[in-house]
Formats: sequence, C-alpha cells, structure tokens
Amino acid sequence: MPLHLTKIAFGAQSYADIESWYAGRRSPYLTTKYRPTKWEQCIGGSLYWIHQHAIVARSEITGFTQGDDGRWRIELKPELVRVAPRTKRAHQGWRYLKGEPPRDLAPDEDIGDALPGKLAARLERLGLV
Repeated sequence: MPLHLTKIAFGAQSYADIESWYAGRRSPYLTTKYRPTKWEQCIGGSLYWIHQHAIVARSEITGFTQGDDGRWRIELKPELVRVAPRTKRAHQGWRYLKGEPPRDLAPDEDIGDALPGKLAARLERLGLV
C-alpha cells in the first residue's frame, strides 16, 4: 500500500486558488528541501492538500527528482481530486498521512453542510463532534 503525504496549501485563499495552481500545467510539482525517507513508497500514493485546517483535495504522486539547485521536486499528476473534508492541524512542509485517507468525492457529489476546518477542530476538541 502506498504512503500518502499532506501539505498546507499555503497562500490559497479558497479552493479555487488550489485549482488554479493546476490549471494549464501538464506536470505540476512542488519543491522541498528534503526528500521523504520513504519516497519510493510514496510513488503511486497521493499528496493531500490542507486548506483552512481541513484536507480538501489530493493529487497522485508520480515521482521525485532532484533539481540543479539541490532541492527535490515532488511530481504530481495534473489532476486535482476533491475529497471528503477531514480536519487536520497545520504543519510546516509535508508530513506522512496517518490512518485511512479521506474518500474521494464523486464528480456530482456536494460536500453539503461541511463545517469549516477551524470550527470543526474546535468542536472536536470540546467533544461536540
């Protein structure tokens, strides 16, 4: 079973911003100083995007390459898939996703009355959700 990574969608004001990062790009990637130690197990897994303290989307990891500047590229499939939102604390850089990944949403599925990530996390800490 492949490993999955999580990453904060830093600078994204909305989900549309994340979508715009993928628009028109044939081979999207993100750069990182350090390659994951279990990088081979991540190929075929997904990078899950965190926006407003919730996992909201994923993109399949297709490979890792090192640039001339020594930084690593996490190469992604040019497809962004929405997932059922799940609360996730903020972190710097990437992290391995622990537990089961959130399920993909069907193309016509609406997330309905999903709570914003920060609010859902607070209610969860209080034992109300």
